[in-house]
Amino acid sequence: MSTKEMKPVKEGKVREIYDNGDSLIMVATDRISCFDVILNNTVTKKGAVLTQISKFWFDMTKDIIPNHMISVDVQDMPEFFRQPKFDGNSMMCRKLTMLPVECIVRGYITGSGWASYKENGTVCGIALPEGLQESAKLPEPIYTPSTKAEIGDHDENISYEQSVDYLEKRFPGKGEEYASKLRDYTIALYKKCADYALTKGIIIADTKFEFGLDEDGNIVLGDEMLTPDSSRFWPAEGYEAGHGQPSFDKQFARDWLKANDNHNWTLPQEIVDKTIAKYLQAYELLTGRKLEIA
Repeated sequence: MSTKEMKPVKEGKVREIYDNGDSLIMVATDRISCFDVILNNTVTKKGAVLTQISKFWFDMTKDIIPNHMISVDVQDMPEFFRQPKFDGNSMMCRKLTMLPVECIVRGYITGSGWASYKENGTVCGIALPEGLQESAKLPEPIYTPSTKAEIGDHDENISYEQSVDYLEKRFPGKGEEYASKLRDYTIALYKKCADYALTKGIIIADTKFEFGLDEDGNIVLGDEMLTPDSSRFWPAEGYEAGHGQPSFDKQFARDWLKANDNHNWTLPQEIVDKTIAKYLQAYELLTGRKLEIA
């Protein structure tokens, strides 16, 4: 097979998608984005952590819903991908028609949800019990979908009812069916994985999933799954409601950027090192093994 240069057909803030004929190859790069901006730094091994954590969860949840993963072994991919920069961070996937809804589930109240609750007692239009503290566990996880924006735009929160209309416009006659399945799958996936993560010392405060349709019209889980980029992971040790929690994600990077106005979207190496250490720690706690990528 030739090693001809392949070009991504789509580039996101972190991911690159390559068309492989009847499949796609999704590469999680070592880029890092904060506040919807790609920073000037790269975070070595970050892409591999994202891909390998997604693989771990895809394997664990295929009893709930099929997913798009075919292989993370570059030997199964065209020769172009058998070079070190693709090893460990590339996933060959089934092609799906993606459903244009980000399926967000919140098990704890934090971030924009906490800000909204303080203002009017609701999160994304869902009324919650009075007297909740910041970072409190919700009585039941809540589903708060959003529209999926193009790069550069911001996603917009919508109610479940709006998600029915939104999907109905794009898939006539299927809005109610797709919306209810997305909600139910999202909650089921979150509950199974959050319960598991808790046994490993990680609280999954919230996350988002993306789904698509296969060639037979079945709903399939796509994109990434329960990574530190798409989720809030908190250490269970030391958790208490009433204030913000330390996290296993880009919080070091976000906090530093907020505290330093003249950052020019560039992090000091020390913050980069702390960030990747958190990603690796999350991977090792969840999977019980070290990341074996050169």
